[in-house]
Amino acid sequence: MSENVRNYTSERARTRETETETEETESADESVQCPECGGNLVNDSERGETLCRDCGLVVEEDEIDRGPEWRAFDAKEKDEKSRVGAPTTNMMHDKGLSTNIGWQDKDAYGKQLSSRQREKMQRLRTWNERFRTRDSKERNLKQALGEIDRMASALGLPENVRETASVIYRRALDEDLLPGRSIEGVSTSSLYAAARQAGTPRSLDEIANVSRVEKDEIARTYRYIVRELNLEIQPADPESYVPRFASDLELSEESERRARQLLSTAKEQGVHSGKSPVGLAAAAVYAASLLTNEKVTQSEVSEVANISEVTIRNRYHELLEAEEKVQMP
Repeated sequence: MSENVRNYTSERARTRETETETEETESADESVQCPECGGNLVNDSERGETLCRDCGLVVEEDEIDRGPEWRAFDAKEKDEKSRVGAPTTNMMHDKGLSTNIGWQDKDAYGKQLSSRQREKMQRLRTWNERFRTRDSKERNLKQALGEIDRMASALGLPENVRETASVIYRRALDEDLLPGRSIEGVSTSSLYAAARQAGTPRSLDEIANVSRVEKDEIARTYRYIVRELNLEIQPADPESYVPRFASDLELSEESERRARQLLSTAKEQGVHSGKSPVGLAAAAVYAASLLTNEKVTQSEVSEVANISEVTIRNRYHELLEAEEKVQMP
């Protein structure tokens, strides 16, 4: 008798489990399907409702809106109204985690502060700035990252290059490579290396023009940093300079494409070996402008590429000779 009771009890338990699973499955299906027509449900965030896409039945209403309570009609207005800060970045010495006291002497309602409050806010700004750079390492980093940002802006380098240069400088600082070298020299070399890594190189002369250190020091520090940090930097490709030169000279896409063809032929013939990539690129742009009947002088190319006209003439003849060899039967 007791055995029959146990069997009956276990059978009832299994039945309950099956019924529970069925109810959960049905409730899950109901949560994604319309209870009336079985259609798909969609959320209307503006009205706070969940409704059926097919029959229009409102399944839920008065839902919680987890978005902001304000509206913005462009990116600038969105940034002004947003209450969150920018993401962390290596381009700031504190990675953008610290706060900043605004320079406007106004309260939350836009009214001007009194003279006593203005003095108080100025003292707070001063102390806030001192606390942001607590030791010499942070002051060093702040100065170097400011230099990187200034030079990158002058050279028209994108944000990813500035970020990479900041990471390279941080690594050099962490591995104690700065003693005996200037902050400006290491920061300039970091930017030069980052630009080459990103495929948007600038010539050493261009870098030296915006830097506060001499060209020889930049080259020497660059070689030292690349060696000590084991940076993988490929030799500069002359073709990477062509778009910038063509854009500055306002040449057509046809000229730019022709310049690339000249450089490709020069590589096949081995003309590029041992030559300055900037000089080859400038000569290719000049030759391409002549071949496509666009009037560009050697002096204009020389000014844009920051290289002598003699170099352009020499490379120009070498490129055309390589082109003729390929075209010969």
